[in-house]
Amino acid sequence: MAHTVSDGRDREIITPALREIVADWSADQEVFRHTHWGKAMMWIFLLSDTFIFSCFLTGYMTMRASAVEPWPNTAEVFALTIGGQDIPLILIAIMTFVLISSSGTMAMAVNFGYRKDKRKTAILMLLTALFGAAFVGMQAFEWTKLIHEGVRPWSNPIGAPQFGASFFMITGFHGLHVTCGVILLLIIASKVARGHYDRAGDYSAVEIAGLYWHFVDLVWVFIFAFFYLW
Repeated sequence: MAHTVSDGRDREIITPALREIVADWSADQEVFRHTHWGKAMMWIFLLSDTFIFSCFLTGYMTMRASAVEPWPNTAEVFALTIGGQDIPLILIAIMTFVLISSSGTMAMAVNFGYRKDKRKTAILMLLTALFGAAFVGMQAFEWTKLIHEGVRPWSNPIGAPQFGASFFMITGFHGLHVTCGVILLLIIASKVARGHYDRAGDYSAVEIAGLYWHFVDLVWVFIFAFFYLW
């Protein structure tokens, strides 16, 4: 309840409720003061990237639902012929397995980083980067195959022309993220191996790289579900 005093004019004093709000905001400020700035910046970056990928996938679903020409059957488009048999989505399944496995090795790298075990941390980060490079290599093969079949961002001989534009835009943007992630992992792994973070006494860079890598893997799960399985 507000208290007032009269000195020729009414002057309102701070209410208890307002004091509580101020105290809550002050407490939050103290909590965020001790947050590592690198982690905070990475979370902000990932949040902005989430909006971008959400717009891409929403645009893709809208475009596909409104397409006049038949949409290509992804199970047939992304099939590989092995032993004379067309196996649908086999390459995409391998790519997904590789990328999901890299999340496991990255999580272990972060765990050993907390323990300041630089040898195991560096090895696991290099293994994660190898998985990422393998993924990008398979994606390059996938692009080459579709380009050889005549698929372009502006045309598509096997169905709706929007298919090529959405495929190259979404998978290309994600592939760029994976490539940047591989470079980041290699740089940090080399610093770990040289003992840079031992001298600094802080392995936060490994965790920050892990946040980025897990985000890239999670985005691929949504791309796999909406683009390849729908």
